[in-house]
Amino acid sequence: MMTLSKETLTIQREPDVIYFRNKAKEYAVKIGMSMVGQTKLITAASELVRNMLRYANGGEAVLEIVIRNNIKGVRLTFADKGPGIKDVKQAMQDGFSTGRSLGLGLPGAKRLSNEFDIKSEVGKGTTVTIIRWKNGL
Repeated sequence: MMTLSKETLTIQREPDVIYFRNKAKEYAVKIGMSMVGQTKLITAASELVRNMLRYANGGEAVLEIVIRNNIKGVRLTFADKGPGIKDVKQAMQDGFSTGRSLGLGLPGAKRLSNEFDIKSEVGKGTTVTIIRWKNGL
């Protein structure tokens, strides 16, 4: 996989979330992603960036246009230095939430993405990476 463009944003407050969502849409449009693909990407991005703000008081979000086998995609990485997730397997179940949310964030973001990866260490933080391919269904 090759990275064609990359940008890192610091997420510290709600206006950063809105700016990030707009940038993610811009990247999706740039590669010619369908409206349905854009909606899935933006929805997943919104869930993940809000989780980062809510549970870790922010972090860094990286936007990239990547290419693999001549197919372009948008890769988003969310990295925080928050409390980490004690049980990632449990956190990936629908309905699980440590906050007062619906618990759709992580599993919902996974369903909306073509590729999903999560790494978390208690006391050190969490990194979630998603990819939505231009031709992803």
